[in-house]
Amino acid sequence: MNAPNTSNPPSNLTRRDFLKTTSAAVTSAGVLGALSVERSAHAAGSDTLKIALVGCGGRGSGAADQALSTAGPIKLVAMADVFKDRLEGSLNELKRKHSDKIDVPPDRQFLGFDAYKQAIALADVVILATPPGFRPMTFEEAVKQNKNIFCEKPVATDAPGVRRFLAAAEESKKKNLKVGIGLQRHHDRGYLETMKRIQDGAIGDIVAMRSYWNGSTPWLKRRVDLEKQYGRKLTEMEYQMRNWYYFNWICGDHIVEQHIHNIDVVNWFKGDYPVKAQGMGGREVRKGKEFGEIFDHHYVEFQYADGTVLNSQCRHIKGTYSRVDEQIVGTSGTIFGAAKNITDRSGNVIFQFDKANENNPYQTEHDELFAAIAKGEYKFADADNAARSTMTAILGRLATYSGQMVEFDKALNSGLSIAPTVFEWNAPMPVIPDKEGWYPIAVPGVTKFFS
Repeated sequence: MNAPNTSNPPSNLTRRDFLKTTSAAVTSAGVLGALSVERSAHAAGSDTLKIALVGCGGRGSGAADQALSTAGPIKLVAMADVFKDRLEGSLNELKRKHSDKIDVPPDRQFLGFDAYKQAIALADVVILATPPGFRPMTFEEAVKQNKNIFCEKPVATDAPGVRRFLAAAEESKKKNLKVGIGLQRHHDRGYLETMKRIQDGAIGDIVAMRSYWNGSTPWLKRRVDLEKQYGRKLTEMEYQMRNWYYFNWICGDHIVEQHIHNIDVVNWFKGDYPVKAQGMGGREVRKGKEFGEIFDHHYVEFQYADGTVLNSQCRHIKGTYSRVDEQIVGTSGTIFGAAKNITDRSGNVIFQFDKANENNPYQTEHDELFAAIAKGEYKFADADNAARSTMTAILGRLATYSGQMVEFDKALNSGLSIAPTVFEWNAPMPVIPDKEGWYPIAVPGVTKFFS
């Protein structure tokens, strides 16, 4: 595979361009509805939707499970991954849960860096759940093949990847393809009810925002353990892909891979996204070689066009204050996202979402997407929002890594790709360890991320 994230924009992109493309998607809905390419992509002569899973890790298996749990006839007919053990493990687990909806014989189990193209070709709907660095190219291919799509977040790890995703998103709208994104809070009834109250003026004018993803360190795979497990030395590409969370080209750092959820909620509730950001971060406890190049904490001030500020923090340090939440402060009240309530200026609760009405947003996002596909509705066009929130999180990483004030438009138009130029097991990698096994780590005040 020779498909790095190196596409250049036809002209400089701006925040205004994002708004224009989003508005155009809404305006064109009625026109495109009767000329839907996605209808022709449906299984000929059958009401059964055929799905393909691209990326068979834990999240991919979970998304496939949720897709197969939707109403209506559906079958998993193809799977693709670079690792045979991941594909086989996912397939066995899905068979255990959905034996009557699995039809993936060996000749439809595709392995390798180009395997996604073969799996996509066999489906009506594709689930894109590879690590984030691969999402621009897999999304682009799915749109090219006229498929409806569920794509996990984030949608890229650098600005060239965001631009590549955006270009494909424009094509998806022209073709009236349904695109769902794994930012599931948009399908959470509590968040939706709270959002309505913002629109109704329950908290007045927004004056400040806060977002948090302070939690525990996720999984870690040490090179020595992997090589013992597989009984051989791993190439650098294989090691970084097996331990993908700790390398920016494939993960984006945890501010992009995880904290995007909370940043996205603030953008959604605010109805806008930042113009610039500055912040700080580093590695306080991630001292080992196995932690690759990512930080263990980030603190960012995102500034919006009207001058309001989002104070954003994410941290992976054991034993510290834990919180995954969003807080929107208005002139007459405050929203707490995780609690799904609103307090007045004195701290009295004036709205509390009834937990008896809670839903599983991970399942709901699939229920609604597949219902829209079955009905041919122009309902799902989530790609632009996903790109905006992904770019916001990348902006935060650039700010903490460089220690500089970084403008959104300048970051978006950066020509610097952090992806490998070739995707092969022995390919040269964008970051490699030194003789002692240490990877280069960003140094605020020294590191630069623009070209």
